[in-house]
Amino acid sequence: MVYASPGTDASTDPDIDKNIRMFEQGDPPTPIAYCPRDKSKGKLGQKTLRRLAQNREAARKSRLRKKAYVQQLEDSRMKLTQLEQELQRARQQGIIISTSGDQQRSTSENEALAFNMEYMRWLEEHNKQINELRSAVHTHAGDDDLQSIVSSVMAHHEEIFRIKGLAAKADALHVLSATWRTPLERCFLWLGGFRPSDLLKLLADQLEPLTEQQLASIYNQQQSSQQAEETLSQGMEIIQDSLAKTVASQLGRAGSSSPSNAADHTAAALGKIGDMESLLQQADDLRMQSLQKMQRVLTTRQSARALLLVSDYFSRLRALNSLWIARPQQ
Repeated sequence: MVYASPGTDASTDPDIDKNIRMFEQGDPPTPIAYCPRDKSKGKLGQKTLRRLAQNREAARKSRLRKKAYVQQLEDSRMKLTQLEQELQRARQQGIIISTSGDQQRSTSENEALAFNMEYMRWLEEHNKQINELRSAVHTHAGDDDLQSIVSSVMAHHEEIFRIKGLAAKADALHVLSATWRTPLERCFLWLGGFRPSDLLKLLADQLEPLTEQQLASIYNQQQSSQQAEETLSQGMEIIQDSLAKTVASQLGRAGSSSPSNAADHTAAALGKIGDMESLLQQADDLRMQSLQKMQRVLTTRQSARALLLVSDYFSRLRALNSLWIARPQQ
């Protein structure tokens, strides 16, 4: 028997209260109907548990990433400390004469890095312009619209040559090595860029149809470019030969020559490296002149196709370089 007493809390469920009264009266209790809401509550509970488990796993991975990042920072700090110690030992041994050279070298490296980043931005914008030009050619846009895009592409080329000239003044060797280009592209470079004569030959072979007058003009430009390229190449050879002789003249004289004499030879060698900047600027001027002369010889639609050919040529070199790097190793 179940009795309700003042000290016992009454049930809040009416079905349970009804069964208690029927039991007290001797009648069989009515079965309590199953509420489907209990099942939905169970499903919600499982979803909550899964979500909590996912949150715990995400937090664990986040802690691991943070730990790896902190470890990377610690490794970088140790490497920097090691480099500073090696630099200090080098100064004590007399390998590095003064800190002003270190500061200048650091500035040069920063400017070189800035140019590499600027070139990547230039290349991204160049690709956008080329895609716009290609779309205009395929959709047979009018000459006025096409000429506007061609002029934009040409102005974009002038911009990279201007930035490149500033970089050459800061570090001629960096521009000469052309580290912002892929290794395969560098195999075909001449004085930090493409050979204008090769560009003109590419257009004469691939750009069709051309009139006899246009072919003759392109051929004359190609011959003139080859002569200018040969002159600049000889100038570079003279600088390299003079630099090699300057460096070789100090071999075996480290202890016998006076400090002032050694400093004079070092200054002379550095001056010859600086002379390369003038040749690099002349080479870029020749490249830009070749593009401008090409545009004057060709029609607007031919100029658009010529710019597409030049861009596709270097794009395929970059793509081929990527395939070479990703090739299966034997």
